[in-house]
Amino acid sequence: MIRSRSALLILRKVYRPSCDKCLCANSFSSTSASSSMGFRATNKELNQMIRSGYIAEAREIFEKLKARNTVTWNTMISGYVKRREMNKARKLFDEMPVRDVVSWNAMISGYVSCGGVRFLEEARKLFDEMPSRDSFSWNTMISGYAKNRKVSEAFLLFEKMPERNGVSWSAMITGFCHNGEVNRAVELFRRMPEKDSSSLCALVAGLIKNERLEEAACVLSQYGSIDSGKEDLVYAYNTLIVGYGQRGQVEAARRLFDQIPDDHHHHHHGGEFRDRFHRNVVSWNSMIKSYLKVGDVVSARLLFDQMKDRDTISWNTMIDGYVHVSRMEEAFDLFTEMSNPDTHSWNMMVSGYASVGNVELARHYFEKTPEKTTVSWNTIIAAYEKNKDYKEAVDVFIRMNIEGEKPDPHTLTSLLSVSTGLVNLRLGMQMHQIVLKTVIPDVPVHNALITMYSRCGELMESRRIFDDMKLKREVITWNAMIGGYAFHGNALEALNLFWLMKCNRIHPSHITFVSVLNACAHAGLVDEAKAQFVSMMSEYSIKPQMEHYSSLVNVISGQGQFVEAMDVIKSMPFEPDKTVWGGLLDACRIYNNVALAHVAAEAMSRLEPESSTPYVLLYNMYADMGLWDKASEVRMKMESKRIKKERGSSWV
Repeated sequence: MIRSRSALLILRKVYRPSCDKCLCANSFSSTSASSSMGFRATNKELNQMIRSGYIAEAREIFEKLKARNTVTWNTMISGYVKRREMNKARKLFDEMPVRDVVSWNAMISGYVSCGGVRFLEEARKLFDEMPSRDSFSWNTMISGYAKNRKVSEAFLLFEKMPERNGVSWSAMITGFCHNGEVNRAVELFRRMPEKDSSSLCALVAGLIKNERLEEAACVLSQYGSIDSGKEDLVYAYNTLIVGYGQRGQVEAARRLFDQIPDDHHHHHHGGEFRDRFHRNVVSWNSMIKSYLKVGDVVSARLLFDQMKDRDTISWNTMIDGYVHVSRMEEAFDLFTEMSNPDTHSWNMMVSGYASVGNVELARHYFEKTPEKTTVSWNTIIAAYEKNKDYKEAVDVFIRMNIEGEKPDPHTLTSLLSVSTGLVNLRLGMQMHQIVLKTVIPDVPVHNALITMYSRCGELMESRRIFDDMKLKREVITWNAMIGGYAFHGNALEALNLFWLMKCNRIHPSHITFVSVLNACAHAGLVDEAKAQFVSMMSEYSIKPQMEHYSSLVNVISGQGQFVEAMDVIKSMPFEPDKTVWGGLLDACRIYNNVALAHVAAEAMSRLEPESSTPYVLLYNMYADMGLWDKASEVRMKMESKRIKKERGSSWV
């Protein structure tokens, strides 16, 4: 146990509801609000309260107001709509004495944003009841139908529109693309009486989403000289650059980038073309990201150095590029050169130093971060967890809660991993309670819970969580549960679950097979292990890694089949490491195979000349056999090489 009882009590106390909200409500006098301050001031104050998260207090004040206008009602309704509390919004809407188009639109957009057919039907009912509609009403319904894959209904509404604007055309084009009807999107774009850059961007983005990049490039080339909204045309180009970049097609992205006139240089593109549009900061940032996507940090930096007007994203993108390749010296130089680093900049430095194992510097940058966000706290907690400094991770988590920062699923996933690392069931259960009280657990949180309970020996609880996940299970989920059974020697359950995984058409990963082979080793299932090893390569095209060979040697040598174990070692495409030879040496000790034990011990000594492990294992084997002269020779050899016995090993 690493925490005192008082520290654990803090974790329970930090989630008590705060009474601070009452102060905001009490400071707002309902009488003065309705009489002296006037409607405008009243509505402004209500809106401010709602935006600050005090909607319950705002509602209390709303109910006490002696006079309300339509804006007052709309403010309250919009507050509920933004929180997706549609029942409360609808009740107010139905009680409204006088509604305007804003009232109707707020309700329709609220239902549409909730998603799902039932809410969409409610939105349509209100739309049909509207005494008068504006373009926002039509466009909201069109987008709603399109997002819910009811593209025919969306198009029927589009055709009925009395007057379409650019948003209407863009919404319908996006709708077609979203539902895979790309040809209809292109056809609709060509039908537009006046094509603008907004609809062109929508079409280009839709074509990219449907993996039709060449067609997107053709459309851009064909319609890249449109006049309407010409200042926004660069966004279509930027969208395609991003599309190429995300798919690693950096040369195509660069060709497109070079086609955009640079406002800072006098290229000979012709005056008319130059007047139309030019590169903006997003163009540069998108191209830099494209280079970094393929790991070309040098080209990214060359482009960064050419930029005349950089924004914070430019700096952060380049710093992030260096962090990803662990070049912290260059990241540090850029960070110190930044005139105004934001929280993301600081978080990247924390993450970067943590990734190279320098937790002290990571903590230094965390403490200096001016405005810490949840991501800031998560980054330093994850840093301590990855570097196995579990006590510090818990300390930071407790401080995070004391300072009023609420954890999110990422925070709790890290803390569950801490509980797993410590094999601390009490702490893990504490974290589970916080999960249930504070967040909607996502798949990674569930996976972390399964791993934690499995490692702590609570296999029934981890299986219950696994079974409750049902269709949300991913390969990591299956690996966690199979690995849990294998870790505790429950080979039959591990293999049965692996069979079930394959029945559910989940493609196993290399980690799955490590657990399966370990399960076979625990149960001494040599033939099963060999069959799974072959299946991994032939059925799933997974190349065996060191862990797989180590597990296979363990299971074969563990049954005394040393000739076959050595055949496996000789067949390895890379040099065996200490885990392979260590497993063989352990088996040699069990079966008193002195000759092979010497081979394994010498191989381990070559790999780690300073390690005492092979000498201790060899000594203990001779001691078990009563060969004390041989045991003494091993000890003297170790002393002559000045190798110190490691803590935790003993001459027994």
